[in-house]
Amino acid sequence: MHLQFPRHVLLISAILFTSENSFAQKTPIQYVETRIGTAPSTTESARSHSEAGSELKGQTIPAVGVPNGMTQWTAQTRSTETKCIAPYYYTDNKFQGFRGTHWLNGSCVQDYGTLTIMPMSGELITNPELRGSTFAHEKEKTSPDYYGIWLDDQKINAEVTASARAAVMRFGFESGEESFIVIEPNSDEGQGFVEVFPEKGEVVGYNPVHRIYQGSGQPAGFSGYFVLKFDKKITQSGTFLGDTISPMSRMLTGKGKREKLGAYIGFGEERQTVTVQIGTSFTSVEGARLNLEREIGTSDFETVRKTAEKIWNQALGKIVVKGSEKDKTLFYSALYRTKLSPRLFSDVNGQYPSFAGGTPLQKADGFDYYCDFSMWDTFRAAMPLEILTEPKKAGDMVQSLVKKAEQGGWMPIFPCWNHYTAAMVGDHVMSVMADAYVKHVRNFDVKSGYEYLRKNAFEVNADPTSYEAGKGRRALKSYLQYGYVPLEDSVWQAFHKREQVSRTLEYAYDDFCLSVLATGLGKSDDAAKLQKRALNYQNVIDPGTGYARGRYADGRWISSFDPFAKRSSFITEGSPAQYTWFVPQDVAGLEKLIGGNKAFLNKLDTLFEQGHYWHGNEPNHQIAYLYPFAGQPWKTQQWTRKIIRDEYDTGPGGLSGNEDGGQMSAWLAFSMAGFYPVTPGTPQYVLGSPVFEEMTILGDKGKKFVIEAKGVSDDAPYIQSGTLNGKTFTRTYLTHDEIVNGGKLILQMGRTPNKSWGTTSADVPFSLSKTNRK
Repeated sequence: MHLQFPRHVLLISAILFTSENSFAQKTPIQYVETRIGTAPSTTESARSHSEAGSELKGQTIPAVGVPNGMTQWTAQTRSTETKCIAPYYYTDNKFQGFRGTHWLNGSCVQDYGTLTIMPMSGELITNPELRGSTFAHEKEKTSPDYYGIWLDDQKINAEVTASARAAVMRFGFESGEESFIVIEPNSDEGQGFVEVFPEKGEVVGYNPVHRIYQGSGQPAGFSGYFVLKFDKKITQSGTFLGDTISPMSRMLTGKGKREKLGAYIGFGEERQTVTVQIGTSFTSVEGARLNLEREIGTSDFETVRKTAEKIWNQALGKIVVKGSEKDKTLFYSALYRTKLSPRLFSDVNGQYPSFAGGTPLQKADGFDYYCDFSMWDTFRAAMPLEILTEPKKAGDMVQSLVKKAEQGGWMPIFPCWNHYTAAMVGDHVMSVMADAYVKHVRNFDVKSGYEYLRKNAFEVNADPTSYEAGKGRRALKSYLQYGYVPLEDSVWQAFHKREQVSRTLEYAYDDFCLSVLATGLGKSDDAAKLQKRALNYQNVIDPGTGYARGRYADGRWISSFDPFAKRSSFITEGSPAQYTWFVPQDVAGLEKLIGGNKAFLNKLDTLFEQGHYWHGNEPNHQIAYLYPFAGQPWKTQQWTRKIIRDEYDTGPGGLSGNEDGGQMSAWLAFSMAGFYPVTPGTPQYVLGSPVFEEMTILGDKGKKFVIEAKGVSDDAPYIQSGTLNGKTFTRTYLTHDEIVNGGKLILQMGRTPNKSWGTTSADVPFSLSKTNRK
């Protein structure tokens, strides 16, 4: 496989590899620690606010592959495809094999369509819990392009590297006993299939995928397919079902009785190295074979690894930073985690299973088709980061969402497993599409996308069957009737069944985003209606308390109310005091509603100073960036730096909550760079406090945007003054065009706040009410 790199990649290489005395600098991939988030969180915020045990975990894996690959590969320490159980936990000490995984990065969902490949010596054991070999973390070699481990019990050196849809493994059998490899489709339902071709040195199979949330347990209409090719002669083989091993058996189909099943092959009694190539697909065995041939072909292990390394350095090297070695590890590890999902779903020939049913096979023409959008999380910063650094790929992702709507009839809300889920609240494809549009990403069918988004916003799905299956905006009828979702309206056809205030706040923001698209497309009537609906947040912010509060259909506020209760039935995964701040489209209007500037700032200060802020869940993520809207940007500089240091670390417990599709790390990557997209759907980024003395974003056609923070340190996080391209700069935000067109922002940093910088009305970021008043 030969790669040709565009000119900007050569520029990246020049920056990364040039040094005095010919000593090469470390490349971005060398800073990545893939095990961050694989152990329970060590942060105080997580211990204070997490309730479910899974909330204490980053739920990440040491994934090997390439950015946004179809199938990632991880050491497996847990054998289930069960909700909230990741394939790998740092606290485990038994290696059960390499898993080809479709785990949603940092989630509390389930894996699907996977297989596990385990080398063994001596006695053949197929049960994953019994066959597991002890290993030491000190002997793990982890990188985005490679994972290697020494298996103490088996005396095997196991290694894996991968491309987007295929992988190569290398097993060094050192015991001299019989060498085995076990191949297991990980179907919890026991519905997998395997077939062995000893004469060809091949094993093929599949693992049927089942839905989660809406239609939980129902067939999803497609499977995870695989083809394995071995470079050594197979001397024995067979299949297994449960604890029953059947030598010489060539084929086995699971009966759906939740039994473990798979195949095994043997290579004789000698010290030897066996290499296996694996192709994967969601369309067919033939698709898996084609992906293997096209992506790997005759390439050896080291060639595949070097190719993956180059691809990662290209992706991570879009942002170049100067600072401490630990901060580089923190930053590039975070950037790596933002690039594990959404996942590529189409084969090398463009084929992929239809959305919401699997058949017929579709073909992506002129774009790559992606799935597994953790949309409630990633619309906030992970997708905006993709739009900023990988606009072509981001456009493909948005076009994938359009195709899902065209094939399923409604725009999905939280599309995972190539199906509707209605897993979370909100309707945030509106945010992602508007954000792409206003930032000049246009390689998607915006007119078709708009029509399906409009359908979500204006049409109540009156068909109970398809509504229950996840099609249509939840609780839309009452939202349109009252301007908010009243407490009487529980949404039984969703995973989150109440949470009426959170739904209202998020719908108001989504309506704003759709108004942006409507304006851009010249649909003035829609835009006017949607801008009015964007103010619906006012209907669930109680002026008496200044907090988001549950409300009945007759207008009464819920009587029993504690704004700092860690969980409330009308709030999604958080407190009313936290969710009050989710009005990114109109912070100025929110300030007025809750009592003016002084009350606004007092409430923000209370949240942070009294420990009510919870970084481990996404609705909190924009809050620290709201101080500039109220004239105190230095507090954003103070609190974002504190969050970076308190809530993130380079150890396995270094995340303060579920990674959630890359959002936890996208916040960190943006914040270390010095700015954050508070309101996706507008072309603005609110300034925080850069961690690095210099940060460079490499754009298209050799353009570079540089932020130089002079004198910056943890003791000097405060902006004293600034210049942008040589001119005095006092705004508390940057525009997208200013970044992508290239330039230089120089910030003078200091140990004490400059309380006059960035405080005039002209310095304040966008708010809908502020715009309307002009």
